[in-house]
Amino acid sequence: MNAVDMAGSSGNFHFIMQFIIILVKIVVLISVTLLHVMYATYFERKVIGHMQVRLGPMRTGPHGILQPIADGLKSFFKEDIIPAQADKPVFMLAPIIFTFAAMSALAVIPFSFGDWYVIANINVGLLYVLAMSSLGAYGVVMAGWSSNSKYSFLGGLRASAQVISYEVCMGMSLIGVILMAGSMNLTDIVKAQQQHWYGMFLIPQFLGYFVFVVAAFAETNRTPFDLPEAESELVAGYFVEYSGMRFALYYMSEYIGMLIMSSMAAICFMGGWTLPPFITGAVPILSAVPGIIWFLGKVYFHIFLFYWIRATVPRYRYDQLMALGWKVLLPLALLNIVVTSIVKFFVG
Repeated sequence: MNAVDMAGSSGNFHFIMQFIIILVKIVVLISVTLLHVMYATYFERKVIGHMQVRLGPMRTGPHGILQPIADGLKSFFKEDIIPAQADKPVFMLAPIIFTFAAMSALAVIPFSFGDWYVIANINVGLLYVLAMSSLGAYGVVMAGWSSNSKYSFLGGLRASAQVISYEVCMGMSLIGVILMAGSMNLTDIVKAQQQHWYGMFLIPQFLGYFVFVVAAFAETNRTPFDLPEAESELVAGYFVEYSGMRFALYYMSEYIGMLIMSSMAAICFMGGWTLPPFITGAVPILSAVPGIIWFLGKVYFHIFLFYWIRATVPRYRYDQLMALGWKVLLPLALLNIVVTSIVKFFVG
């Protein structure tokens, strides 16, 4: 075998190994995400139950610990009904687009430092997450239109208007982070926060953080911004005609969206998998804790925030929802950009 053939064989072997590693990471990420979604629903029901002086699920397994498995099996075996007057190809494609967009955004989330904790460490990771988040809105609008139902159609219209309003605010809220980090690579954003004594952009970007969190609630259609699926008005909104596994895809994707938004808040504003230098300097032993533990702690704090708000805050009226996005959050996001730009120009 000559040198050219050996080089070609080595290149092919390297490509195959890289492909296998990426495949393994994808399988692990999807498996862990689905497990997270299962028990995120369980803990939501438990947390809200205790906040309302109830016990939550208790019957299936010890303290209802097997309830998510029972719910998943029930959804899997339920009959998949398609309305007779529905646009069937669009009706079937809509939940797939919604789930694909949610799962794809996970590819660029760095759960800790190192290549093993991220599938694709791309330079426009932040922009990619926003793009996938916007793409998911098509699945909602398509479901609302194709179901041929007044309730689902109104839910789809509300979702499209809501996404247009709050996607702008969310993107604007992250511009301050981009200005301070000088990059849209999520790993570089975490590293940039470690260059400062405060160790997280939450302190100088508190206004952007507030806008981002509020926009994240609207982006994931969660209380108090769950107008597209308002049960008291629209029965279940855009997915009122869905059943079985198609309904489960929408339900699952909503919780994946919560995971993604919580991860973005942890990465862009709370230092990701790191702790502020003034904390690790005061308590050096904390540096020995794996970074993924700190990252998950910050993520679950934000997920708990979703539960807490749902249990305590009533739903907004639709005109209030639009007014909040365009008259309050957008001006605040623009103000944050102006202030950050001025400080960055003079301080560096």
